[in-house]
Amino acid sequence: MTPGALIARAIQKERQRADLSLSALASRAGLAKSTLSQLEAGQGNPSVETLWSIASALDIPFSFLFETAEPELTLIRAQEGLSLSSELSEFSATLLANCPPASRRDLYRVHLRKGSVRQSEPHPQGTLEHALVSSGRVRLGPLDATEDLGPGDYFRYPADISHSYQSLSDHAVLLLVMESPR
Repeated sequence: MTPGALIARAIQKERQRADLSLSALASRAGLAKSTLSQLEAGQGNPSVETLWSIASALDIPFSFLFETAEPELTLIRAQEGLSLSSELSEFSATLLANCPPASRRDLYRVHLRKGSVRQSEPHPQGTLEHALVSSGRVRLGPLDATEDLGPGDYFRYPADISHSYQSLSDHAVLLLVMESPR
């Protein structure tokens, strides 16, 4: 299944589960109804901001928009995986493992480039982020409590408040685990 078809199926499934019309979800997500309609039809190339808006409006973890049945073994090479880019900053994230049905935990490999800051709106109440820097140097965390991290540094912080990610080196890679309560 193509990424567009996967996203289309998930948006429609979650919208129907929430018993929302296209218009109601578009309004909650701050999107045009035509944009949402195109995404549900498997058309368009949504940005990470658009998909975050939809997930937030549906009150679901971001990874629910990419749910598939997971094989027992999963190998994702460094340059593989479905990457989503930001329209607002030099930020891209690749979902490495979505959450099993009994819990809410998502794992991302995040690439950041120097020169821009990715600001994230609050995620659902109780969400935590666990960040482990793989390479480069980054500044991240809640807007009023960012920390500078280097390779091997780990930082856990609340993600149900506004937070940001910024590369302090030309390129940085970090592993990001989003943990949400059920």
